Amino acid sequence: MDFRGKKYERGSNWSDPEVVELLQLWADESVQIELESCLRNQHVFNRIAEVLREKGIHRTGDQCREKIKKMKLEYRRIKDNSKAPRGGRTWKFYEVMDRVLTSRPALAYGSLSGSMMAQQVLQGSMVESYHHQFTSSALPFGHSQHPELMEIKCEEVNSDDHSLTPEPPQAMSYQQGSPEEQEMERAFLERAQNDSPISRVEIPIETSVSPSGFSEPNMANSSRIQNVVPRPGFSALHRLRKKRKGQRMRDPLDDLLLKTLTSQRAMEERFLQMEERRFQRDLDVEERRMQLEQRRFELEREHEFRMFNVFAQMLSILKQSHSGSSSTVAMSQGLDFSQALSEIEGMGGKGSSLQEMRVQPLAKKRVDMHSFCNPSGFQRSPYLSARGNFANIFQGSTEEGYKAYHADKYDEDKNPNGIINFGTSENKLCFDLMSKRLTQADMNLMDPSLLQYPDWKGHLFLREEVARFLTYYCKAPTPLKAENVIILNGCGSLFSALATVLCDPGEAVLIATPFYGGFTQSVFLYGNVKLVYVYLDSKITGTSTRPFQLTVEKLEKALQDARAEGVTVRALILLNPQNPLGDIYSLSELQDYLEFAKRHELHVIVDEIYMLSVFDESATFHSVLSMDRLPDPQRTHVMWGITKDFAVSGIRFGTLYTENQDVVNAVASLCYFHGVCGPVQHKVAQLLRDRDWINQVYLRANHARLKAAHTYVTDELKTLGVPFLNRNAGFFVWIDFRKYLKTGTFEEELLLWRRFLDNKVLLSCGKAFECSEPGWFRIIFADKTHRLQLGMQRIRKVLEEREQEILAEEKEQPCQSDQDGKADSTDEVIFVSRHQDPTCASSSSLGDLIGLLQQQMRSSDWLQKNTAKQFAQEKPEIYDVFSKLVGKQ
Repeated sequence: MDFRGKKYERGSNWSDPEVVELLQLWADESVQIELESCLRNQHVFNRIAEVLREKGIHRTGDQCREKIKKMKLEYRRIKDNSKAPRGGRTWKFYEVMDRVLTSRPALAYGSLSGSMMAQQVLQGSMVESYHHQFTSSALPFGHSQHPELMEIKCEEVNSDDHSLTPEPPQAMSYQQGSPEEQEMERAFLERAQNDSPISRVEIPIETSVSPSGFSEPNMANSSRIQNVVPRPGFSALHRLRKKRKGQRMRDPLDDLLLKTLTSQRAMEERFLQMEERRFQRDLDVEERRMQLEQRRFELEREHEFRMFNVFAQMLSILKQSHSGSSSTVAMSQGLDFSQALSEIEGMGGKGSSLQEMRVQPLAKKRVDMHSFCNPSGFQRSPYLSARGNFANIFQGSTEEGYKAYHADKYDEDKNPNGIINFGTSENKLCFDLMSKRLTQADMNLMDPSLLQYPDWKGHLFLREEVARFLTYYCKAPTPLKAENVIILNGCGSLFSALATVLCDPGEAVLIATPFYGGFTQSVFLYGNVKLVYVYLDSKITGTSTRPFQLTVEKLEKALQDARAEGVTVRALILLNPQNPLGDIYSLSELQDYLEFAKRHELHVIVDEIYMLSVFDESATFHSVLSMDRLPDPQRTHVMWGITKDFAVSGIRFGTLYTENQDVVNAVASLCYFHGVCGPVQHKVAQLLRDRDWINQVYLRANHARLKAAHTYVTDELKTLGVPFLNRNAGFFVWIDFRKYLKTGTFEEELLLWRRFLDNKVLLSCGKAFECSEPGWFRIIFADKTHRLQLGMQRIRKVLEEREQEILAEEKEQPCQSDQDGKADSTDEVIFVSRHQDPTCASSSSLGDLIGLLQQQMRSSDWLQKNTAKQFAQEKPEIYDVFSKLVGKQ
């Protein structure tokens, strides 16, 4: 039976060994003193029950108390009967009970010293022995007074000869208090005979008080109530005093005072809470005010910087015109991201607000709003969220040109005057090879497993084939594992998934410019992850040995600038071969980039989607997977797909290889949204498995066709006198059209791009790749010969018309040529133009700067706040020097 469920069970069913253990604890002197010194003794019996439980006797404090009470009643019954019943003195525990109850110390409860002594004995004797003297061979209480209790025997006593008749204890006479107290006690007891439970208590005439606090009435027949005259005894006195004390505690004035103090304390606590909230609110308001003030100050400083920049450029042009110098100062007229959104908001009409769609500029990047959105006729849609409205207007020049191309696509027979697409990076040279291979018998399989839900990471047979394929073509030192492969529907989905799992919203990744502009949509619109640009330029200075060369120093600077602006950078994106430059990184460069990322704990996402499109044997491609030891393999992730290398951009297939299983599992959870259908997975596996066809047929033909097309386009560019970068990888040529820009701005670059589009040829301008220098364009040469010929004719026509316009303007305002803004003549730039450069119309450039300055002046009251008079008062010394200089001139 579980004793814990019998809290109020009477102390019955005790075995003799259990009673012996209970008596040994209860008979301790310190326990007896504590029982006599307190009015409520439940805690004492609870502690006795704890010790019994340690001995294996599971009893509660209530059961122990009830057992002692029954044994005391039995003891009194035997002792008070002058003629004990037969066998009455044979009770085995009588002698022990008699020794304890007759040896109790007398305590003077009316005196303070008595209670103090009981407390001292309780703390010194009982508590100390309870906590420190208990061992396996000793009891928790001292037994200095009753050592013979340790020798309790439980044998049955059969006759009166073996029983001991102790001498009755001397009665203790209770000393009454004052006469007033005696009168009050007598009146209380008399009144209690009729209307209180005290009248039902048996109190004999001759009552002696024992040290245990129990009176000794004759309890031979406990069921019969004896009619005796009550006399106040020891326990009755305690009840009386307790009642008087309770009456004093229940004084109405005391209750009222207690309530008043409680209310006052509650009011004080409430007041303190309100003060704390008010103080915190004031702090928040002040912090917000400081932030707004700081933002206002930054905006003013930025505006002043722009105005001083315009002034400096104007002075430089005037000085150059005066001295006959032909050099001009290039001017950046780009807008940052937030400014672009401000202009869009102003153009939206009907006061529509796009405040919620603003994003902070990153690394001071300059973005022309035309490079990412189309604000014409913009109106905020009530059916879209803030992100939806932003995505609605988020489109680059490539997107605009792509839509125009599909609306008016060139066809040799049906639409010969349509747009020829030299802007979309597609290989259109090997459709015949791929269509023949993909329609062979081994490709056509409809197994039931291919028509069911696959493993979201890709079917195992495909992942194993991809691992073998990458091991072979990437020249991996050890076989790659299928468990590290993930299959998604294109590398764009891979970028989106990786940006989501590696970065939190608002964080950023590093990427060198120019780069493929589709990354912005992949990481920003999908995962709200931004890009920090590592700006590269065409000049060969410092450690650069070729135009647009990526170095560790440039990576370090971009990273530090981003961190200084509070931007958290999580990863670095590397394109190898690079799009749109066509650069192929050497092993030493790759090692430097990966070491840089490891130092700063950055993930590295390596896009090798053009690795099999290196069409010249003089160029050697090195995959990251070919390195013997990666600096940080857990943060290195390699991507590849069949879209470019196998001329099947319509089949959305991309693969990720990473040794980090956490990244594998996280990206795999998003594969549900980007899965590849089963039949396509089977076709891709069959294609990658056919190593002989790939090496002997496809790659040979593809490389030869790419090289021939590249040669044709570059020869045409040489004939036109247009500089370009000579690379042997990818489908593109990076062309320098800066000499056809009069002022060298991105606005003029966009006008040239639209002029090409109007003449039915689609190119990609440099702003679409976030190039830092206006005037660079990308042309795709992986197309059929007749389309290349027609497209180059249209490009020649636009360039010749533009050149004539510039020559006509030069005749009106002649000037010397400016070679400062052109690409360096190195081995990397195959051809440098021999034409005269018409980019320094000083009067025209000065007029543009004056117009820009007027616009800046109208947009703020800076000149009103910063007058010459105010400057003379604030800095008189400088003003005097300036006045003297003006007077001399």
